[in-house]
Formats: sequence, structure tokens, C-alpha cells
Amino acid sequence: MDVQLVGKRALVTGSTAGIGLATAIGLFREGASVVVNGRTPKRVEDAVHQVREHPTIGQAEVMGIAVDLSTAEGVADLVRQLPEVDILVNNLGIFEPKPFEEIPDADWTRFFETNVMSGVRLTRHYLAGMRSRNWGRIVFVSSESAVQIPAEMIHYGMTKTAQLAIARGVAESVAGTGITVNSVLPGPTESEGVATFVADLARQRGVDRSVVEAEFFQTARPSSLIKRFATVDEVANMIIYICSPLASATNGAALRVDGGVVRSIL
Repeated sequence: MDVQLVGKRALVTGSTAGIGLATAIGLFREGASVVVNGRTPKRVEDAVHQVREHPTIGQAEVMGIAVDLSTAEGVADLVRQLPEVDILVNNLGIFEPKPFEEIPDADWTRFFETNVMSGVRLTRHYLAGMRSRNWGRIVFVSSESAVQIPAEMIHYGMTKTAQLAIARGVAESVAGTGITVNSVLPGPTESEGVATFVADLARQRGVDRSVVEAEFFQTARPSSLIKRFATVDEVANMIIYICSPLASATNGAALRVDGGVVRSIL
């Protein structure tokens, strides 16, 4: 299927690995020129090379910008280098299990600045250009933790819920235009960090990683319908589709790619 992205310009934040990298690759394959972002030049350079290894349609290009988007200064640096985009995927995010009583104010601020304010600041900047062209796509990569707050990382869940509110509110603000703003809610996904954690745990216990994965879905996420980690490509496929002109009637939505973990039908 041609998702009609040839000639579009896209920024994917936090895209040196995992869902972000898979999304950057997918957009590039569909003909969008992509900007990869991460905090360190080496990681960004490696990600750019990985994207370039894939075939593309038309004259798509890929470049990288290494900045820390958890700060206002980092966002300002990026938008100086990249004044306009047609597609913004707010994928940057951090997580860390920690008991609620042990989460200090600094952690709450750090998580909010990274997971929420990075997307707020970038959206605020790029929205003006999208309005002038009467076309744009903004995606917030949230999580099923936005609607099922994990007791082991409440500060993370709070930021994911905030993303849903911001995405819906911004969508309301551009009603009647060619701009759409949506959220995607991945469930447990075999990202770089998760794959390493599962492999390490399996090695420590002397069992196959499939055993650890099966136990996770028996105990931690028993409501999963697929009973496995989603792949990063499975999540990226949803993001790529809603970045496309084909998804023009999908706006203000919170779209789950959670493997059925969330039992609610609404």
C-alpha cells in the first residue's frame, strides 16, 4: 500500500533505537525525509546509517540531530536547525520502576520535562507552519500505562496520561484544518531495553528467554490477548499509517497497539 508520504518531512524524537528507530525507518521507506534524534552524536550517527540501509521511494533523505530534548534549550537548538516539518512524532520517553514513596520531586520534574514538555514545546513550534500549509501530522507515543497506571512507576504513568490530554486538546484547537493530532498507546513491546532485561534475566536463571516472557504475561500482564511482546515494527506500523494522508479522518484519537492488555472497549 502506498501511504502517500513522498515529499513529506518528518521528525521522530528519541529515535536511535526501539519504536522510534522503527518509525523513522518506516517513514523513510515510504518516501518521507526523516530527521533522527537522540542525545549523543554517536547514537544518532549509528541510527542514521541504519535508516539509510533501507530502500526508499522518491528522493527521501535522512539526517540526524543530537540534542537533549528534555530541556527548553535543547528544543530551541533543534528547531533552529530544523525550522519546519510536516510530521512530528513525539516518541521521546523515559521510564524507571520505583516505589511511590521513594520518588523525589526531582524525578517527577525530570519525567515531566522529558516525556511531556519535549512534545509540548515541539508541537507549539511546528504547529504554526502546519497551519500555514493546512496540513500536518502530530503523534504522541503514549502507553497503555496511560489508562492502567502501573503501581511500580506512577510518575511514568502520569506523564503518559498527560500526553493523551495534550494530544486531544491540540486536536480540538486545529478542528476543521488538514492537521491531525493523535496518540498511540503501545503495550509491552520488545524494545532495546526490554529485550536486554529479558535476556539478562533468562541468563541469570539459566532458562530460555521464552520462559521469562511467558511468565511475564502470566503474572504482570495476564490480560494480554497476544501473550507476547509486540515488536517495534508492529507499533511503528500504526504510527506510520496515522502520519499518512490516508488517515485524514483519524483525529483526536488514542489508538491502542497494546496486544489487548487494556480490557476496556472504550
